[in-house]
Amino acid sequence: MSSFLMTSKASVNTVVRRRLAWLQSGLFWRTFFLLAFLLAASMAAWVASFRIVERTPRGEQIAAQVVSIVTITRAALTHSAPALRRELLFDLASSQGIRVYPREDDDQTTPLPDNAVNQAIESTVRARLGKQTQFAGFVNGLRGFWVSFRIEDDDYWLMLDRERLERASGIQWLGWITVTLFLSLLGAVFISRLINQPLANLSVAARDIARGKNPALLPEKGPTEIREANQSFNQMVKDLQQVDSERAVILAGISHDLRTPIARMLLEVEMAALPDHAREGMQSDLAQMEAIITQFLDYARPTDAAHFQAVDLSALLKQVAREAERDTQVKIHAAIDASLQVTGNQTDLLRVLSNLIENAKRYGKTAGTEFTELYLGARREAGQILIELADHGSGLPAEQIAYLLRPFTRMDSARSQANGAGLGLAIVERIIQRHHGRLEISNSVNGGLLVQIRLPAS
Repeated sequence: MSSFLMTSKASVNTVVRRRLAWLQSGLFWRTFFLLAFLLAASMAAWVASFRIVERTPRGEQIAAQVVSIVTITRAALTHSAPALRRELLFDLASSQGIRVYPREDDDQTTPLPDNAVNQAIESTVRARLGKQTQFAGFVNGLRGFWVSFRIEDDDYWLMLDRERLERASGIQWLGWITVTLFLSLLGAVFISRLINQPLANLSVAARDIARGKNPALLPEKGPTEIREANQSFNQMVKDLQQVDSERAVILAGISHDLRTPIARMLLEVEMAALPDHAREGMQSDLAQMEAIITQFLDYARPTDAAHFQAVDLSALLKQVAREAERDTQVKIHAAIDASLQVTGNQTDLLRVLSNLIENAKRYGKTAGTEFTELYLGARREAGQILIELADHGSGLPAEQIAYLLRPFTRMDSARSQANGAGLGLAIVERIIQRHHGRLEISNSVNGGLLVQIRLPAS
């Protein structure tokens, strides 16, 4: 039994921690609930202060009203003809809500609620009408504000509806507080968003930098602290872009200069009197160097958006699928819609698709076989064209997928097999970004990797 209770308690604590975790992680919600708490506390203090401060003036005002009604009613009954008093009492009850009853010794009475306002009313009315004046909240089971008065030797009760004397009921107060609190919470949401939105934008931009993307510059306006932070971040982004540009120029220059000696070395190896196995090994090494240099040039080569043209993406995808299936160990299941058009550079888009399929052929082999089975699909979706390429390989741990798109990065599982510099997917992402598209890589539900490309439709 004790172990069951301990397990239940641990489960409850776990649930509570999970539900409170989102409160501890988000600055927006922290700010919102802090403002909401301060507004609610301020409102409660204001209501309490108001009711305390207005207690005496309100009691005096109600007492003056009661004295006036009693005086006028007593005068009217005193000076009216006895035959007309019944008609006068009926008129007071129907039009003014004032009822007059004879006061009997055996009347069952209940005092008014004991609060500061009623105490102020009773003391003020007794000071003006006499100490013998009596008050009651119920008389013979009938609820109201009852006050006694005397005409000659006869005692009477004058009954007023409590709603006539009470400014606001508890339900009305609750309604006003609810509306005010709702409007205050809306204001808290607006203030929290106004305060935290610049920080959220900065966080998103920093996350894009960490993923190797080029974020848009942040607006350099607002409070001094936010403006200076955004200015510093924008300068950092410009510096990183400058470094990336210079790196691309250096890579292009070095790669271009290396091609001549590599070509000369290939010629010398071909003409040299070497054993076949030595010649083939040197030719393989030089081919790998040539492939790496080609990747460097592809990564550094700029894309001129001014010369983009309409590209028949459907035909391009079918062409890539046919070329890939020339390899007898590759099988592609294609589902490509017709008449898919984009605006871009056909050569660059062809390089993107070729790199992706080549990457899938290397690392996406179906488990337990030497064959690579791929799914290639393309369709129009929400004003964009979605291209999907999925394999049936082993996939990657989720935390490693983000590193796939970084330049010069290869996963451990690929190092022993890859003949490149780790620029294939970096080249793909760079070209997609220059075409105003988006590249996403994730693990497929059927195993392997799923690559999704979204391009604006023409």
